[in-house]
Amino acid sequence: MESGNDHSSSLSFNSSLSYGCSVANNENECGVVNSELLSLSKLSGSLEKLVLFSGEYDYSDADIVVEEIPVGVNRCILAARSQFFHELFKNKGNNNNDSSAANESKPKYNLSELVLNGRVGYEAFMVVLHYLYTGRLKPAPPEASKCVDESCAHDACGPAINFAVELMYASAKFEMSELVMVVQRRLLNFVDRAFVEDVIPIIEVAFHYNLTQLLSYCVQRVLRSNLDYPCLDKELPREVVDVIRSLRVKSKEESELDILAEDSMKRIKRIHQAFDSDDVELVKLLLDESDVTLDHAYALHYATAYCNSKIVHEVLSLQLADVNLKNRRGYTVLHVAARRRDLSILVALLNKGACVSEITENGQTAVSICRRLTQLKDYSEATQQGKETNKDKLCIDVLEREMRRNPLDVNVIISSMVIADDLIMKLLIFENRVALARMLFPLEAMVAMQIADADSTLGFAGLAALKSSCGSLREVDLNEIPTEQVKRLQLRLEALHKTVATGRRFFPNCSGVLDELLEDDTLDSLLLEKGTPEEQRNKKMRYMELKDEVMKAFVKDKAESTWSGFTTASSSTSSPTAKDGRRSRKSRRK
Repeated sequence: MESGNDHSSSLSFNSSLSYGCSVANNENECGVVNSELLSLSKLSGSLEKLVLFSGEYDYSDADIVVEEIPVGVNRCILAARSQFFHELFKNKGNNNNDSSAANESKPKYNLSELVLNGRVGYEAFMVVLHYLYTGRLKPAPPEASKCVDESCAHDACGPAINFAVELMYASAKFEMSELVMVVQRRLLNFVDRAFVEDVIPIIEVAFHYNLTQLLSYCVQRVLRSNLDYPCLDKELPREVVDVIRSLRVKSKEESELDILAEDSMKRIKRIHQAFDSDDVELVKLLLDESDVTLDHAYALHYATAYCNSKIVHEVLSLQLADVNLKNRRGYTVLHVAARRRDLSILVALLNKGACVSEITENGQTAVSICRRLTQLKDYSEATQQGKETNKDKLCIDVLEREMRRNPLDVNVIISSMVIADDLIMKLLIFENRVALARMLFPLEAMVAMQIADADSTLGFAGLAALKSSCGSLREVDLNEIPTEQVKRLQLRLEALHKTVATGRRFFPNCSGVLDELLEDDTLDSLLLEKGTPEEQRNKKMRYMELKDEVMKAFVKDKAESTWSGFTTASSSTSSPTAKDGRRSRKSRRK
């Protein structure tokens, strides 16, 4: 028993001793590991200062020029961290500017010459450089990785994808395998969330650096989309297009047009090739020789996407293409132009009647497309006299200005009751104006309504009658389907819109008075019977002022107009008279 107890005790002691030694060893190891991590962290922080304070204390021995900005680097650190830089720096003869090296204190390398196959911006290069020095990946700077669209989550917009693509070009070229893996995971997360057009840059970088997993995932995304072959042929490597084509054939996903109209597709391809050669005369000959039209070939879409602006102008001058035609992907020409962000093409299309408020199948307008592709830094860039304004910012400004100028385009195809309600609300703006014009300018309003065929719509009996009949606009006919209601409202809107436009053209002074009245918050002064006695007196005084302005405007329009054939026209409501009227009214309010 004792011996047994002793043996047990001995075992217990040995076990506890072994455990204690194990704990001690683990603690020692943990202490060593923690010490090493602390040392590495301090080293990383110390090297980070070389990046953060390079402008103030320049200890660099070479410059890499990025977007015309010289960035100081320490060749020993870059060479130790990257085999690419080791090969670049080990021989002075590899210096890009070797002929001038003798005259400079530090050699210079142009990043655009180091990374030939893809663009790497300044912000992306600084993130990569920070990783080379510290081993830590900084978050993407918002000014370069977020778009202008306030409703965007920035998880798959153009700037977010392009920034990650730039990181991939740099990390793959610099042979930084660990960073390549991190960025590849980020790009994989973008593929399903992004619009398919924004996946194309990911395919290009994946193909160039043979990232097979990423490339395969992107190809599957394209297969699920409706990207057509003209787009694929122009924007993707031939090898990738061949793979997509073979997979589509195997899965029987070839479009009906590709299978059943092969001869027509050949003719369309010849038209596209003529555009590639900038030969509009050849395009006209091809159109004469066949029954294929520009609209059938989506030729204006193609020219807008891939040809120079001069060719687009020439095609528009032919007046053979519908500028508001939607292609098989539901894109108008203006949507395509918004993706390209060429200001000259955008303005030319708008000038030819392109509808700025048309939406794609996924709910995008031209301006929302443009905003989702524009970096914050480009949009917030201050405009300076004598320097070119950022083209992306200009495109957004032009499109938004066009939306404000024509907030309700009567050519928009609308098919939901939500939009019908929105139509009703906006219709009231025109209803108010026409009703007020009938009250204050009966003759001018009658003529304008006759020209616009507005007298065939519901009658206008004045502002008070309009207020009592507003409810009728919202009355629902159970036998009327939503699309029919929308169509009825659109026809009514078109007549009202034309009435207002006619008034602005032929009766600018009266239109100026109406502009002022509709901006005036005392419009209810027309209802003289309402309010306290003091309010009624004030309203009566305001009414007399209004009557005086109306008479002056009527006399001026009557004097300026030559009624035979309505030859006298004014294209702007902001005439000097109207502006003077606004100033006088503002002064009276003050």
